[in-house]
Amino acid sequence: MSAATTTVPGPDGAASRLGWALADSWTMTRRELAHWARQPVAVLVNLVFPVMLLLMFTYLVGGGRGVAGDPTEYLVPGMLALTMAFGLEATMLAVTQDLGKGVIDRFRSMPMVPGAVLVGRSAADMLQSVLSLAVMTGVGYAVGWRWHNGAAAALGAVGLLLLLRFAMLWAGIHLAMVAGRPEMVTAVQILVWPVGFLSNVFATPASMPGWLGAVVEWNPMSATATAVRELFGNPGGATGSWAAEHAELLAVLWPVAIIAVFFPLAVRKFARLSR
Repeated sequence: MSAATTTVPGPDGAASRLGWALADSWTMTRRELAHWARQPVAVLVNLVFPVMLLLMFTYLVGGGRGVAGDPTEYLVPGMLALTMAFGLEATMLAVTQDLGKGVIDRFRSMPMVPGAVLVGRSAADMLQSVLSLAVMTGVGYAVGWRWHNGAAAALGAVGLLLLLRFAMLWAGIHLAMVAGRPEMVTAVQILVWPVGFLSNVFATPASMPGWLGAVVEWNPMSATATAVRELFGNPGGATGSWAAEHAELLAVLWPVAIIAVFFPLAVRKFARLSR
């Protein structure tokens, strides 16, 4: 099915085009949010799964290995960072299902801004990420975690977490369009696990073999987890390495680099669909 060439209605001008882009993007966002009401179990699973991991590593497995101080205050910020990688499978499945059913082709044939479909999908995902962070923060507080550096630093930490999520999201959207079919998403999703667990989320790099600790410290998720711990005033298990001492810088540079690679790739792939 070939997508027809369309133009966005309305008067000319940058302000008008921006207005149509925002309106179309909001329409697509509301479409994605409507799916939440139709699929409450899937939403609940995405919220509960990281909570189960946090409780398991807090009370059963014993996270925070190698930390001087309360291991819970080390583990919770790391789990907040890891949560930003969870739930991408739902986004990827939604994209591939829309592709398989021809939904995206129909949207592309309508008089709407071409990128509104991707913007709506990403906006809905970010809203769910905010909800996930709120739930995880509440559970972390219940198990004894606290932040110590005030509201401004805490908001900065949340900003870094959402920046990581935004970067992971565009990587997921691009990979979903490359995969093309829902059954391929599971294979792609497996790639998220090495990134998540080969990090300092559960244990300090100092407690690992030297070569493995060096790899872990340069993981983008490790940078965000370390930066978030610093902003919250939690123990970070610092090793004195360049990556650990400049974690806040890396927590910005890594996601920006990922976005710089995958955002244009996703936009280009979307523009070429069904041509």
